[in-house]
Amino acid sequence: MFAAPGAYDRTITIFSPDGRLFQVEYALETVNRGATILGIVCSEGVVLGAEEKIETKLQDTNFTWKLYEIDDHLGAAVVGLGSDARILIDQARVYSQSNRLMYDEAIDVEIITKRVGDIKQLYTQHGGVRPFGVSIIFGGVDKTGNRIFATDPSGSYRSFKAVALGIGRETVENILKEEYRENLNLEEAIKLAVRCLTKALEARGEPKRIKISVIPSSTKRLKTLSDEEIETYQQGIEGSGT
Repeated sequence: MFAAPGAYDRTITIFSPDGRLFQVEYALETVNRGATILGIVCSEGVVLGAEEKIETKLQDTNFTWKLYEIDDHLGAAVVGLGSDARILIDQARVYSQSNRLMYDEAIDVEIITKRVGDIKQLYTQHGGVRPFGVSIIFGGVDKTGNRIFATDPSGSYRSFKAVALGIGRETVENILKEEYRENLNLEEAIKLAVRCLTKALEARGEPKRIKISVIPSSTKRLKTLSDEEIETYQQGIEGSGT
C-alpha cells in the first residue's frame, strides 16, 4: 500500500519510500531563500560576510541579525529563521565559555560546530518538534589554524576554504571558484568577500548593503568592519570596473 499524498510531510521521524525526510528538506529550502552569507579562509585569518536587509526606514541600521561573535576568536554567520539562529548562537556561546572555564583555553572551531550540529540533529529524530530552519557558518582562528565550517538543518557539517549559503549562493560561488586562492592575505580576502556579496545583490537588483567581520590570525580577535570601511571597499570595486 502507498501512503496518502502528503503523509510524509506531517512527521519528522519517518523516511519516505525514496529515503527523504521532507521536513528537513523544507528547512533547507528556508535556508536557500535567505539572505546570502559567506565565509573565506585566507593565510592571515578568516572573513565572514552577510547581506543585510532593512525592512523599514525606521529600523536601526547598526543592528544586525546575520553576524555574531561567539568568542574573541570565533564568529558566526547565519541564514534562515533568525529566531532559530538566536537559540543556537546562545548555546554556542555557553559551550565556548564552559570550555574556557573547564580547560582554560579557547574552544576549537570544529568542536563548537559539532556541538551545534548535535543539537540540530536531535531535532530531526523526535516527534512533536521541527528541524531548526537555519544554517550557520562558523569561522575562527584556533590552535589548528584558520578554519571555516558550515552546518545545515540536518545537523551535518563540513569544512571549507570558502563557502556561501543563501539565495545568492550560485553567484557568489561562481566568483569564488574563479578568484579564490589559498594564499590570499586578509585585505584581499575582505575585498573578495565584499565583491561577492555586492555582485549577488546587484544580480537581484537589491540595495548593496552588507556586513563584514574578520578574525585576523595575528590577534585572534573578531572585528566587525564599519559601514564606512565597507563602502570604501565597494567604491574600490566599482572604480576598478570588476
